[in-house]
Amino acid sequence: MKKYFYLFFVLLSGCGFKPMFSGQDTDIYVQPISGINGIVLRNDLNAKFGGQKDPNAKYTLKVNLSNPITKYKALETTGDATWQEIVLNADYVLSADGKEIAKGRESASESYTFVRYLVASNASYNNAVQNTLNVLADKIGTRAIAETYRYENGNAKK
Repeated sequence: MKKYFYLFFVLLSGCGFKPMFSGQDTDIYVQPISGINGIVLRNDLNAKFGGQKDPNAKYTLKVNLSNPITKYKALETTGDATWQEIVLNADYVLSADGKEIAKGRESASESYTFVRYLVASNASYNNAVQNTLNVLADKIGTRAIAETYRYENGNAKK
C-alpha cells in the first residue's frame, strides 16, 4: 500500500502540480459582520486566513449574513415539531486594490432535534447554528483564497 502511496506523489510532483495553499499569504481583511452570528463567522474566517489582518491588507472581504431561517422538517401526529432545519445565507464581495475581484452568495443548513425541554432545544439549536457558520466560513474562505490565488497569477476575471 505504501508503494502506491509514494508512487502517487512521485507522479503528482512530476506533472507540475502545486498546492494552491502552499506558501500563499492570505492577506485578507474581513470587515466586521453585524450580529452575534456575524462575530462568530468573522472569527472563523480570520482563523482560516491565518489570523486577523490590518484594514490596510491587500484584499478586503465584506460579508452580509442573513438572519437564521428555521423550517419544520418533521411533525408528530399531535402537530408538534420534532425536527427542524436552520438555514443561513451570506453574500460576500472580495476586493483587491480598490476593485471587486469576486462576489457571490453561499448558503448552508443543518437539521436539529427540537424537543419539549427548553434547555435541550436551545443547545441543539445553538449547535446547529455554530455548525452552519463553520460550513459558511469554509465555503467563503476557500472561494476567497482561490480568488486571491487567481488574482495573484494574473487570471482575474475581467
